[in-house]
Amino acid sequence: MGSRVLSLRVEAELLERIQRHAAKRGMSVQDYVVRTLIRDDFDERFKTSVDETERFYRGSAIEAGAAIEAPGAT
Repeated sequence: MGSRVLSLRVEAELLERIQRHAAKRGMSVQDYVVRTLIRDDFDERFKTSVDETERFYRGSAIEAGAAIEAPGAT
């Protein structure tokens, strides 16, 4: 996998906060920002997966409930 450049313009105060957070973890600003973006992307994908799983099982439960309510209905 190759890499590309992403350039951001950030307010000085925000950059200082990011630098402090990165320094606490012994990371460069670049590594800290990339790791944060990766974590946020994972969280979003994980939440989407959980939501889809809940919809799937909710639909299965509704279908199962309908089958239980009308066992002779075909």
